[in-house]
Amino acid sequence: MVLAVGLVVPSLWGSMPAADLAGRARGIDLRQHGSGNLGTTNVFRALGWQLGLLVFVVDALKGALPVWLLPDVTSSAQPQLWAIAFGVAAIAGHVKPIFLMGKGGGKGVATASGVFAALAPLAIGSVSLLFVLLVATTGYVSLGLLVGAAVLPLAIWITQGLTPVFWISLPLGAFVFWSHRGNIGRLLRGEESSFRNRPATGGDGPASSAGAPPAGGV
Repeated sequence: MVLAVGLVVPSLWGSMPAADLAGRARGIDLRQHGSGNLGTTNVFRALGWQLGLLVFVVDALKGALPVWLLPDVTSSAQPQLWAIAFGVAAIAGHVKPIFLMGKGGGKGVATASGVFAALAPLAIGSVSLLFVLLVATTGYVSLGLLVGAAVLPLAIWITQGLTPVFWISLPLGAFVFWSHRGNIGRLLRGEESSFRNRPATGGDGPASSAGAPPAGGV
């Protein structure tokens, strides 16, 4: 019972809309700017790298802290399995924030990165390096995220073997592809927004007036 009730805690913690709070602190509703997504990428684009980095750290901690702390607090007999459950609950809270009535969350990548930083630090470290290299060379955040989601299970397999962490990385990786299906289409059509080559009238204006589909976000 204590463990089951404990799932509510990471769900609530994951639901804290860091991007929305950062935007409102600047007098901006991010759902009406840039991609309209309450993820780190949109914060970077609309509010600058300082707030973008802060929001990324907060969103990653939403995934990492429940994994690090709750299994010990709840005295679980199967700490890794419950750590995974707590991490998934935090990701679900980020994607469908309770405090925003389940609407307007991010795509879960930053919070999932925090979860795997706690569960598989060596694997997520190598994948993060690959992500940085891809974004630096191509300018496409979504491409870096998609390749990272595809490579992470392999990195976990190499560093940990076929553990429960490996198996949960498969559906979570598939979810990243599903949540970025629009980005995949734009990448294939050559229409995806790039940090290296952004249009002059691009994605920092109101989402409702820009008419563009949402870009990649975490």
